[in-house]
Amino acid sequence: MTDVFSKSKRSDVMSRIRGKENKATEMALIKLFRRNRITGWRRNQPVFGKPDFMFPKNKLAVFVDGCFWHGCPKHATRPSTNRAFWNKKLAANKARDQIVKRTICTRGMRVLRIWQHELTRRNESRLLLRIRRALA
Repeated sequence: MTDVFSKSKRSDVMSRIRGKENKATEMALIKLFRRNRITGWRRNQPVFGKPDFMFPKNKLAVFVDGCFWHGCPKHATRPSTNRAFWNKKLAANKARDQIVKRTICTRGMRVLRIWQHELTRRNESRLLLRIRRALA
């Protein structure tokens, strides 16, 4: 399908989009927490890197990473158009993830990163094990 905007207008529109609260993945994790009686989590805490969930008592920051945006080794794909832009953009996302993790860890907290594809019912038992280990 042809884009309805010119290239410069599309660039302007896309530059105004800010990442905040991916509802599908975060709601899936909230449902998992509630179904399995995992308590103590908070959202929107003022922590560097803006973790999706915080467990303050356990000093655990939880990030739910989209497979495309954060370069999942199993499911990440690269767009076939504008490759240079996307390679740079996705590499910067991965580098930022590392900086966030390092900074949070130096402040005495731990980081748990959950891939978007782990939020399926099929992967639930494995994910629950990872979460419970991180909280222990």
